[in-house]
Amino acid sequence: MQESVTKFRQLDLADTLLSALDSMGFETPTPIQAASIPVLLEGRDALGKAQTGTGKTAAFSLPLLNKVDLSQRKPQAIVMAPTRELAIQVAAEMKTLAQNIKGLKVLEIYGGASIVDQMKALKSGAHIVVGTPGRVKDLINRDRLKLDEVHTFILDEADEMLKMGFVDDVTWIMEQAPESAQRILFSATMPPIVKQIVDRFLREPARIDVAGSNRTVEKVEQQFWVVKGVEKDEAMSRLLETQDTDASIVFVRTRQDTERLADWLSARGFKSAALHGDIPQSLRERTVDHLKRGVIDILVATDVVARGLDVPRITHVFNYDIPFDAESYIHRIGRTGRAGRAGKAILLVRPNQMRMLRTVERVTQTKMEEIQLPNRDKVAEARVAQLAGELAEKKDGDAMAPFVELIEQLQNDIDVDATTLAAMLLQRQQGKRPLFYKGPDPMIAAMEREKQRRERRRDDRQNGTDRRDTNPADWDTYQLDVGREQGVQVKDIVGAIANELGLNKQNIGAIKLAPAHTFVQLPKTMPKDVFAQLQKLRIRQKETNAQRVEGQIMRERRGGDRNGGGRGRNERGRGERRFNRARGERRQAQ
Repeated sequence: MQESVTKFRQLDLADTLLSALDSMGFETPTPIQAASIPVLLEGRDALGKAQTGTGKTAAFSLPLLNKVDLSQRKPQAIVMAPTRELAIQVAAEMKTLAQNIKGLKVLEIYGGASIVDQMKALKSGAHIVVGTPGRVKDLINRDRLKLDEVHTFILDEADEMLKMGFVDDVTWIMEQAPESAQRILFSATMPPIVKQIVDRFLREPARIDVAGSNRTVEKVEQQFWVVKGVEKDEAMSRLLETQDTDASIVFVRTRQDTERLADWLSARGFKSAALHGDIPQSLRERTVDHLKRGVIDILVATDVVARGLDVPRITHVFNYDIPFDAESYIHRIGRTGRAGRAGKAILLVRPNQMRMLRTVERVTQTKMEEIQLPNRDKVAEARVAQLAGELAEKKDGDAMAPFVELIEQLQNDIDVDATTLAAMLLQRQQGKRPLFYKGPDPMIAAMEREKQRRERRRDDRQNGTDRRDTNPADWDTYQLDVGREQGVQVKDIVGAIANELGLNKQNIGAIKLAPAHTFVQLPKTMPKDVFAQLQKLRIRQKETNAQRVEGQIMRERRGGDRNGGGRGRNERGRGERRFNRARGERRQAQ
C-alpha cells in the first residue's frame, strides 16, 4: 500500500475524473483506493481483498475510466458482479465518477430484463459493460458481446459470485478473455474456489489486502437482542416503533419470510414491502425507487437481492435472522453507514446462536451492545408522541375549518361532549396499534423467569446440585400439533420452548418428532402460568395446541437381535428424533 498517497490529486488521474471527485466532495482516497489505483494504472493484474463499504468500486473504476478510448465503440472492459442490484449500483457509481467524460457509455446487462433491448444497446455501442455472469455469457454465445477489444476484466465480490454457483460461467468467460487483457479480482474472503480462479487466470497479480480497514463497520453502531418473551414479529414491531428510523432493511433468510413478515408489518400500519429474487426485475426496481422516495419505509429482504443497494435514507439494518457467516453480516450492515453517514444495525439472536454472534464480533473486531426490548408501555408512549407530532403539524392548517364544523355537528347528532367525542375518534384511529395497553406484558414475565432461572443455576452450583439427575416419573408428556410435514425440526421445538417459556435445556426432556405432531417431555413441576404460555405456543408461525397426554409414548427402544429379534427402524417410526438433554443436541433414535 502506498501510504504516501493522501490526496486524489497525487494520483495520475485525468482532470475530468479529478474534477468529478472534487464536485462530489472527495479529496482523500480510502486505503483500498490509495493502494489499488497506482497498481491498476500500471496495467498489472491485481487481487484485492476488501470488505464492502471500503470504496472498492471507485478503486477499480477510476483507473478503468482513466484509460477508456471514446473513439472505440466496442466494449473495452467487462465488469462482473454477483447480482443485478450490484451490477446496477456499480454502473451508477461509474457514471457518476465519469460525469465529466462526455460521450462515455456504460451499459448494465443482467437477467430479468429484456435481452433484446440489451442486444440493441450493444449494437449501438458501449465502452464498459457491467453485468451478471449468466447474461454476459449468454450475450457472448449469441455473438452480440464482442471481446476482441476488451482490455480489462474485473470480478467484483468474487467470493459471493462463486458461492452463488457462477463458477462455470466465470471460468468460461475468463477463458474467452484476450491474452493481453488486464484481470482484476476483488473479494472480501479468499475461499479455495477463489484461489483456484486467481491461480489459473491472474498473472503474477499485485496483492492488495486492506480487509482490516472496514469503514462500514466503524460507521455502524451494532447492537443485539436475545430472543425471549415475545415472538420475533412482535419484537420487530417494537423496535421499529421505538428506534429513530428513517428507512430500514429487515434481513430474513427465505423468500417466504420476506412476504410473510412484510404482510404482517403492513397489516399493522408500517409502510413495508418484500424484496427477493423471485420478484420480477421491473417490480424490484420500482420497490427500491419507492424506498428512495419515501413511498415505503421498510424493505424485508433476502441477502442476495439487497447487495448493491445504496439508498441514503437507510438508517437501520435489522437482522431478523442471523446470517450463516460473518461476511454476510458485514455485507448486510453495509447497506447503512455508507459514504460517511452514520447507521445502526440490530441483530435478533436466539440463545443457541450466541456462538455465531461472537464469531461476528471477532471478525469485525467490534463488541456489540446487548439491548433489552422496549416494554409495551414504552411502545405506547412512542405511538402517542408520534401522534402528537403529527397533530401539531396540522393544528394551524387552512383545511381545518370544515372539520371544526363537523365536530360540532357530530356532538349534536350523537349527544356527546367534545372530550368524549375526541376519545371516541382516538380509539377509532389507533386501529391495531393501541395507544395504551391493558394486562401484563409477556416480556416482563419472561425477564422475571430468566432472573429466577439464573438464581436457581447459581444456587445449584453453590449446593453442588445437578438438575439433570431427575427421575423419569418427574416428567409429563405433551403433544404439539406440528411435525416434519410442517418443516419443523427438533431445534425449532427446543428454541421455541426455551425462548417463549423461559425454560432452559435442562428442563426439557425427550423430544419425539413425527410427521404430523411432536411429543415433548416437560417437568411435572412446571408452573401454571408456564403451562398457559405453552398452550399459546407457536412454532414457525403455526399453532401447536399443546395438550398433556398419558401413556408410554416416550419409552426407549428395547434391546433386540440385530438380525431381526427387535423392531426395525420403520416399525419404530421413520425419522424419529429425540433430544439429548445432557448434551443439548438432537440424536437419531436407534
